[in-house]
Amino acid sequence: MIVRRIHIAFLMIFISCKNQSSVNDAKTVHLVTLDPGHFHAALVQKTMYKDVDSVVHVYAPAGNDLQLHLDRITAYNNRKENPTHWKEEVYTGSDFFEKMISDEKARLNDAVRQENVIVLSGNNKRKAEYILRSLQNGLNVLADKPMAIDSKGFEQLKQAFDVARKNNLLLYDIMTERFEITSILQRELSMIPEIFGTLQNGKAGDPAVVKESTHYFYKYISGNVVTRPPWFFDVSQQGEGIADVMTHLVDLVQWECFPGQAIDYTKDIRIDSAKHWTTDLSLDEFKTLTKVDSFPSYLSKNISRDTTVKIFSNGEINYTIRGVHAKTTTLWKYRSENNTGDLYSAMMKGTKANLVIRQGAEENYQPTLYVEPTPSYKTIDVTTAFKKIQEKFPGVELQATKNGWRLIIPQKYKEGHEEHFARVTKNFLEYLRKKDIPAWEVPNILAKYYTTTKALELVSQTK
Repeated sequence: MIVRRIHIAFLMIFISCKNQSSVNDAKTVHLVTLDPGHFHAALVQKTMYKDVDSVVHVYAPAGNDLQLHLDRITAYNNRKENPTHWKEEVYTGSDFFEKMISDEKARLNDAVRQENVIVLSGNNKRKAEYILRSLQNGLNVLADKPMAIDSKGFEQLKQAFDVARKNNLLLYDIMTERFEITSILQRELSMIPEIFGTLQNGKAGDPAVVKESTHYFYKYISGNVVTRPPWFFDVSQQGEGIADVMTHLVDLVQWECFPGQAIDYTKDIRIDSAKHWTTDLSLDEFKTLTKVDSFPSYLSKNISRDTTVKIFSNGEINYTIRGVHAKTTTLWKYRSENNTGDLYSAMMKGTKANLVIRQGAEENYQPTLYVEPTPSYKTIDVTTAFKKIQEKFPGVELQATKNGWRLIIPQKYKEGHEEHFARVTKNFLEYLRKKDIPAWEVPNILAKYYTTTKALELVSQTK
């Protein structure tokens, strides 16, 4: 009887240890939100994630930016459909960054099976510095774009990736546009030679790759009009359009034209020309966007006659990447005349067909992908080769147009911009679990920020 009890005791200990081991084998991810001045910080938390702690520590100065962020999280927690259950623990001291570093290092020491991830989406003035110092202190970083808004930031970013590699940490930026279905299918079609042929090189004034994005300051997010912080309109804090939204366009050029390939910015990229220009907002428009009654002093250099603020939010880059001529353009306007969301258009020129995304009135302001054969391939039949697309994306069909074909895409593949944040975050969490990301990602992130910051440097020199 005594022997039997001993055996049972050992069995219980074994089961307990085994269960504890299985718990410890799955690392819990702890999110830390640093100075969330942009609504993208909240969109990362619009959904819950497996193995991510529901308690999120927030470090930020007290004020409207922080309160708006917390209000958005509360709204997600209280919504009727698929409510989240985040618990925000907030620190608002003036030493919020130093406090975050000390607290998170202590938590790392206390929780061996924990991965800490700093989520950065806010004022970009010190973002590159925050990224570097977080990595130097053993913390992974998931950063909203742009990670660097000027050449100084780019140099810090290069150093940050070196630190991440040496410390076995991850640094990643949030490229949501890779999850837009028309961009995905444009990329997929470009890899089918029977339809696309090969990517043309183009030439100066007639690029082979063209991408243009139009954004609006006045917009709805999660059902509410976004309140912009006043600093958002100061390019020394937010970054110029050519170094901010442009990151998405440059990223898509690399991701679509050279899928799975590493770009070496020291050899593969040449900036041919660049330009920038302002969007002008009246004081009334500024008040509507910020809920602030007057222009802040740091915008004084951009204010005309006390009634208009001029923001360098528009830009164009003409550059060559591995011999392919590309043009990317970003535009900002106050508000859409047709109550559309942000608009996007793109073209990739192939030797057999051009792949074109349009989002105008004819498309009811919905992104639509076209396949338009070049003059020498007007008679090609794409039906057989298109089956490769239908195998990967069942339900996608071709519809004949006067210039070629339009892709008919089922609703199940269409997600909004807000949903794409969960897609990016889930990818990042999987990379974090494996402690590995695709080999081409890091060099291509550097290539992207080299392109945008080098273009900004060029336009700054020509003022």
